[in-house]
Amino acid sequence: MKSGDYPYIWQASDWPRWRFDLAALAGPMADVSRAQGLLIGRLADVGMPLRDQASLATLTEDVLKTSEIEGQQLSAESVRSSIARRLGVDIGALAPIDRHAEGVVEMVLDATLKCELPLTRERLFSWHGALFPTGYAGLSRIRVGTWRDDAGGPMQVVSGSVERRRVHFEAPPAERLATEMSRFFEWINTPGAIPPLIKAGLGHLWFVTLHPFDDGNGRIARAIGDLLLARADGSPQRFYSLSAQIQRERKAYYDILETTQKGGMDVTEWLAWFLESLHRAVGQAQHTLDAVLTKARFWHRWASLPLNERQVKLLNRLLDGFDGKLTSSKWAAIAKCSPDTALRDINDLLAHGVLCKMDGGGRSTGYMLNTLPK
Repeated sequence: MKSGDYPYIWQASDWPRWRFDLAALAGPMADVSRAQGLLIGRLADVGMPLRDQASLATLTEDVLKTSEIEGQQLSAESVRSSIARRLGVDIGALAPIDRHAEGVVEMVLDATLKCELPLTRERLFSWHGALFPTGYAGLSRIRVGTWRDDAGGPMQVVSGSVERRRVHFEAPPAERLATEMSRFFEWINTPGAIPPLIKAGLGHLWFVTLHPFDDGNGRIARAIGDLLLARADGSPQRFYSLSAQIQRERKAYYDILETTQKGGMDVTEWLAWFLESLHRAVGQAQHTLDAVLTKARFWHRWASLPLNERQVKLLNRLLDGFDGKLTSSKWAAIAKCSPDTALRDINDLLAHGVLCKMDGGGRSTGYMLNTLPK
């Protein structure tokens, strides 16, 4: 069972005795800690309501992106509503419940809000069940809430057509999973001398290497990473999303995983990539906080203006980053109203200076938010 000339990492004679060069990782760890300190410093100055909004935005992005990595597109509105409902954050009207979004939300929130609880087999099985409530992954029936059994052959990560099939990785045989997972749980739940950020990187790598489920291993590995990062931060409230950063660097993520899983037990290179990616994720969180503050300033500015539900909904869509150009026809489609009603809503906001017209005109006239005074 080999790929090229290299055995898989779990076949190493000293598996799973992880080795890494702590001196080489000291700089990246310091960079992450410094970036986290700057972010937390800003958050300390904005007050609890805005911190809740920043956390809501981060968790929403985390759920959306961890699903996108696996090719699953969820509704941003449904995800945001599902998280807000569970956190008790007021966002106005809630979107309809989406069972696909609900499961991922339940897993991510359980991992982060209850990060101090032990990670157990039963807890992982509940996450897996939440991800696949129908017992199907697409059109394929899978074993849910239990380890894979390899009845259809070994667990492999593959790409390409049948004629040009490439095996990127093969996981340990199913008969080893009970022993392997027991050892993993003991390690993850036992305090030790490993720096918390390093442990988060190792936990992610270890789980995805074992690949214990028929499907959903990537999403669960990232949830385990989030759990360990929440423990490292000493706070269940999330303000940065590693999953979103992994989605932005998806090819590099898969490349470093494949390289690591075909190497030896020295995983310094993987941990360096993990820490650098985490550093970039914390940096991106500054932009999320900027957007939250911009939104708060906007609603403070127009607090006295009477608006209907349609106007509030569309203005929030613009504030959250509208994809493309907002026209009256798009307004009508999103707000589920007639074209005449959409135009009245827009003209009212134009008259008050909330919206302005984009360059160009005619039937495709676009509208955007007026720039807020500083």
